[in-house]
Amino acid sequence: MEKVEHSIQENEQGERIDKVISSIDKEWSRTQVQAWIKEGVVKVNQQKVKPNYKCMSGDHIEITIPEPEVLDVLPEEMELDVYYEDTDVIVVNKPRGMVVHPAPGHMSGTLVNGLMLHCKDLSGINGVLRPGIVHRIDKDTSGLLMVAKNDYSHERLVQQLVDKSVTRKYYAIVHGVIPHDYGTIDAPIGRDSQDRQSMTVVDEGKNAVTHFRVLERFDHYSFVECELETGRTHQIRVHMKYIGFPLAGDPKYGPRKTLPINGQALHAAVLGFVHPRTEQYIEFEAPLPGDFQNLLDKLRHDR
Repeated sequence: MEKVEHSIQENEQGERIDKVISSIDKEWSRTQVQAWIKEGVVKVNQQKVKPNYKCMSGDHIEITIPEPEVLDVLPEEMELDVYYEDTDVIVVNKPRGMVVHPAPGHMSGTLVNGLMLHCKDLSGINGVLRPGIVHRIDKDTSGLLMVAKNDYSHERLVQQLVDKSVTRKYYAIVHGVIPHDYGTIDAPIGRDSQDRQSMTVVDEGKNAVTHFRVLERFDHYSFVECELETGRTHQIRVHMKYIGFPLAGDPKYGPRKTLPINGQALHAAVLGFVHPRTEQYIEFEAPLPGDFQNLLDKLRHDR
């Protein structure tokens, strides 16, 4: 274990302890520091404190940095469709059918398993099962994901999600012919009280906003672009069902009679964000996967 010591200077007096410590080393995220304080590995004048402790001039801080937790998740050899990578972030195009991170009873074959072998270094903020994962997309949704390779980048990418400054555009095929070209769905999403495995629009849910634009109309379907303002679980799937146009192929929220595709016709096509280190905006676009494109071609042919 590494021990770090720091004495509070006059200019730090009155500052929160978690803010002071995270400024000692820019690789230490505020979230990580708060976890250390709660674990009791941070002491001020040999006493444990809370993350909101206000420092006083002359306070002596001791930080006993714990050894990294050994991951139970094993690295696995797999082909990753990498769109961008540097020492801070990696952008991957996830195929339909792949789970993003392990869960009890499902510890292999996930994107995280592949990333662990490919990267060797991922942010530890989200713990042993979700190293580096800043946001996620459903198993049967394809498309772009950004993954943090260190805690510094992780915290800054998450803040962009909180600030709603990340560009996230999805393509979807939905049941029904949407009559208007544009729309915004502003409806809170929460757990369905009748089915705890599903989400639904409920008054006490979390704020959720989806903007959509109709790209093409067919006899019984519409091809749409959806842009996320928030990122709730199953947000696009729940919102499109809520307005009467559920996603084609969606086994949870859509009708049984649907287009021949294994999972919902939803693809995270565009991802843009400010690079956490260079502070330059970067954006990526992934083409539709083959099965999605084939469906679209068939709808156009049959129109």
